[in-house]
Amino acid sequence: MSLKKASILIFIILLVDQLSKIYIKTHFQLHEDVSVFSWFKIAFVENDGMAWGTKLSDVFTFISDKSAKLILTLFRIVAVTGIAFWLVDVTKKKKSKILIFAVAIIFAGALGNILDSVFYGVLFDDSNLQVATFLPEGGGYANVFHGKVVDMLHFPMWQGVLPQWLPVVGGKSFSFFDPVFNVADVAISTGIGILIVFNKRAFNDKPKIETPVLASHNNLT
Repeated sequence: MSLKKASILIFIILLVDQLSKIYIKTHFQLHEDVSVFSWFKIAFVENDGMAWGTKLSDVFTFISDKSAKLILTLFRIVAVTGIAFWLVDVTKKKKSKILIFAVAIIFAGALGNILDSVFYGVLFDDSNLQVATFLPEGGGYANVFHGKVVDMLHFPMWQGVLPQWLPVVGGKSFSFFDPVFNVADVAISTGIGILIVFNKRAFNDKPKIETPVLASHNNLT
């Protein structure tokens, strides 16, 4: 896969990701949800932290929420810059298509969420008890680098009470799958999953060896 094809793939993922987030932000109030199927909902939530909504200030309690958000956003920018260099490197060296594809979609997903963190606080007003406005006259809900990531995909496939015989969690209410995520998260998770499952094929640098018959045929032609 060439860098041009990887760039087209990245653009498509970013376009779908950002259009879906802008639509949700400008049509839903925070925590509003719509059932599409019994196992799938469009549920608008905003993530101010890391995966699963964890904030850096939850781990390091001496850091304020505002500082933690800034540190997290800057870290994401550094990380996505590193992924960009990695993508350029693997395409220049003509690594496996699986590796280039995986790195490209991871980069697209990471960049998609960074756009939220960097710009959404300025581009939109607050979504609490109202539908947000794009480019509000009174300004956005936060400064640059302090935006919240928009999530909307929710798959509550099963809800119920766990069997009593299970240790610790027996008898407790449980639902699968609770986390709400977005298209960018899907891209990141898929890319990482590909690298894990197809690790040997993705990082296989052994050159292809032509068979004697094929090599002879090539020489004759």
